[in-house]
Amino acid sequence: MSNPVDAAHIAEPTNLLLASNKVDGTKVASRDGDALGSIYSLMINKRSGAAAYAILSVGGFLGIGRSYYPLPFELLSYDPVADGFIVTIDRRLLEGGPSWANNPPDFNQAYADRVSNYYGVAPTNISIGEAASGATAPQ
Repeated sequence: MSNPVDAAHIAEPTNLLLASNKVDGTKVASRDGDALGSIYSLMINKRSGAAAYAILSVGGFLGIGRSYYPLPFELLSYDPVADGFIVTIDRRLLEGGPSWANNPPDFNQAYADRVSNYYGVAPTNISIGEAASGATAPQ
């Protein structure tokens, strides 16, 4: 018996949805058309299910010399004609931002706040505790 949801159906693009296995490697350009890199991965908020950050892979050859930049997802927009993402920042701002080359940082609340502050966007609460979910402690 075959599975009614096979890989061919999941891979079909739509106007509003992009399969997660198709995001990695998607090209990213500046609003001026300057090629910046490609999506390495997305960081998904476990509570909301929304993409909070896109990790942009820049430079390198065969995995050597590559740098990774966490971008708040709200800075990206998808261009269906170019079949890639456009960022609203220029290369100089990106290259001065939080990044890593070999060992990714501990992506904790302090690092998330650093990324948000650098790009001038609202902070994202990435804590999993009760305070993050809006629950209050019993009195």
